[in-house]
Amino acid sequence: MSAKDFTHVDGDKVKMVDVGAKADVLRIAKAQGTIRLTKDTMALIKAGNVKKGNVLATARVAGVMAVKRTWDLIPLCHQIPVSGIDLDFDVGEETITAIAEVRSTGKTGVEMEALTGVSVALLTIWDMVKSAEKDSTGNYPETRITDIRVVYKIKETPGKP
Repeated sequence: MSAKDFTHVDGDKVKMVDVGAKADVLRIAKAQGTIRLTKDTMALIKAGNVKKGNVLATARVAGVMAVKRTWDLIPLCHQIPVSGIDLDFDVGEETITAIAEVRSTGKTGVEMEALTGVSVALLTIWDMVKSAEKDSTGNYPETRITDIRVVYKIKETPGKP
C-alpha cells in the first residue's frame, strides 16, 4: 500500500478528510473488547462490594462520555452527530466484555466512536478495581484488556436497506 492510498496523508503531511460533499446516511457500528480479572475481583464486582462504587454503572457512563468525545481524543476524527449509544457488559467468571453500538446519521462512520467507548469502559473497570488486582509488588499479573475490535459496521442509504 502506498502513501497515496491513505486518505489522511498528503505527501509528508496528515490531513482531515473533507466529507462535506457526502450524503447523510444512517451509520451503525458495534465494537467489543474484554478485560480479564481475578476471580476474587469478579466476586467483589458481582456482589457490589468494590470500594470505589458501582463498577459497571461507572464504566457505562465513562464509555458513553468517550463516544461523545472521540473527535476530541483522536486527532483526525470528525465531530459527528451521535444519535444513539448502547453500551452493555457480558459478565463471565473471570472476564467482562464491553459491547458498544453507536448510531449516527451523517457523512462519516462511527466505528472509531464504538471502539473508543469500549476502550474507555474497559479502562474504567481497571481503574475501579486496580487496588484489588495489584499483587504484592504493585503490578497486575492477571489483569489484561484484549480483543478490542469492530464487530460490524452498517451504512444504510435512505430508501436502500
